[in-house]
Amino acid sequence: MSIITDAFGEGPILIPYITAGDPNEEATIEYVAALVRGGAKIIELGLPFSEPIADGPVIQEAINRSLEAGMTPRKFFGLVSEMDHGVPIVVMTYYNIVYQYGEIPVESFVSESVRCGINGMIIPDLPIEEAEVLLEICKENGIDLIFIIAPTTREQRIEKIMEKVSGFVYVQARLGTTGIHKDVSRTTHESLERLREYDIPKSVGFGVSNSDHAAEIIKSGADGVIAGSVFVDIIDKGREEGIIEQDTVRLLEEKARELVRGIGEGIENNKS
Repeated sequence: MSIITDAFGEGPILIPYITAGDPNEEATIEYVAALVRGGAKIIELGLPFSEPIADGPVIQEAINRSLEAGMTPRKFFGLVSEMDHGVPIVVMTYYNIVYQYGEIPVESFVSESVRCGINGMIIPDLPIEEAEVLLEICKENGIDLIFIIAPTTREQRIEKIMEKVSGFVYVQARLGTTGIHKDVSRTTHESLERLREYDIPKSVGFGVSNSDHAAEIIKSGADGVIAGSVFVDIIDKGREEGIIEQDTVRLLEEKARELVRGIGEGIENNKS
């Protein structure tokens, strides 16, 4: 069992996403620490890429800010090395970066990930049919490769993904890109039902922004709640409104605690 799968051992968990280097490296370290204090059990950390096809406007803007501030893959690895986070770190990026990094395609990226303490990867633009090389290298190095299952993913492809995925499976709550939404899509319940037979943690993302969302997702049978845009938006507003960094840190921790409370409510509702 991997360290990522172990994180689900005591019940459903919160997995927040933020973009590394937004607005700068020092702030990212503080923000990750705040999310962990707020109850996060895994951190999804975005490595910026110039064409983030799975990300909505809020995260796209964060990626642009990070790139403009000078974030690179090499700086990203150095940043992760400096973190005293105490929870598993999952890098979310795109395959071009993985393939182009270092002297040996793919292997260099995975080796550097191991060196700096990354435990898992999410590569949204890498289909299962073309993932064999990365899968093998990740397996050799003890890194989980996490795949996304969308509402439109057919049963045959689900079987292929579930044979190879490790750590947890990322259940896409709705079609389209990431973002903040008012409700939980009904496709969330349908997707979780389709995956019920598979014995691996299932974490739902895309559109999660409050405790009610978190509670409903857990009531539907999920093992984890992934939230990104709501945290990235807090970071952006802090930057735009001139809120001092410590206020942003506080707001991130409070939002994490809110979502963890929602997870707890979902667990209690399942018991009753």
